Amino acid sequence: MISVVIPSYNEGNRVIAAYRALTEYFQKNHPDYELIFVDDRSDKPLKEILSSLLMNDGHTKVLTNDQNKGKGYSVRRGVMASKGEYVLFTDADLSTPISEMEKLMTPLGEGYDLAIGSRAMPSSEIRFHQPVHREYVGKVFNFLLRKILALQLNDTQCGFKAFRRGPAQDIFKRQTLNGFCFDAEILQIAKERGYKISEIPVVWLNSEKTSVNLLKESIRMFADLIIIKINSLKGKYS
Repeated sequence: MISVVIPSYNEGNRVIAAYRALTEYFQKNHPDYELIFVDDRSDKPLKEILSSLLMNDGHTKVLTNDQNKGKGYSVRRGVMASKGEYVLFTDADLSTPISEMEKLMTPLGEGYDLAIGSRAMPSSEIRFHQPVHREYVGKVFNFLLRKILALQLNDTQCGFKAFRRGPAQDIFKRQTLNGFCFDAEILQIAKERGYKISEIPVVWLNSEKTSVNLLKESIRMFADLIIIKINSLKGKYS
């Protein structure tokens, strides 16, 4: 079975489009699957938005957080509730088309413990770019990440990552961050736990809609890098 975790916060009709695209893809290509939407306490409950679609769907469930807790918390909750042999998490806007999952499954079948999508490798295909200022901030973050954590990866923040079940459960039960920097934390945990990571170039399309405050989140993510470093030095991950 393949489990797919989709964190969501005020995604509106975009979640309906994601549900339909994912369902169509998996019914055709991987019929043994489950979709786990995790609603981070949206203004309009996700269960209401998807209610009519889920009436006869035994493959999909919606988990609702008791309060808004962040993307990292939502992904962790979904992963820990998953039942699949393989676990993928993806953004609700499907910035990386779900068909790109096949690229991640290949290294998992070859013995890698996790495979991460990358927007920053020579053969990555960026069809719609982020605004220049966001791309610049992303490059600065990756530079700081390499200096502080020594994670030698091209792109830690692409929201498209797949795991074998055992490593996924082991990594996410050690994850502590609830914000956007959780990606860097789970990769640091994977590194310290000795898991094999494969970074795969993927297709990516920027989604114009975002509710993220760039300045606020940039400051928070830098602070979270320091937290990851401190946790690492204290041996919390290993």
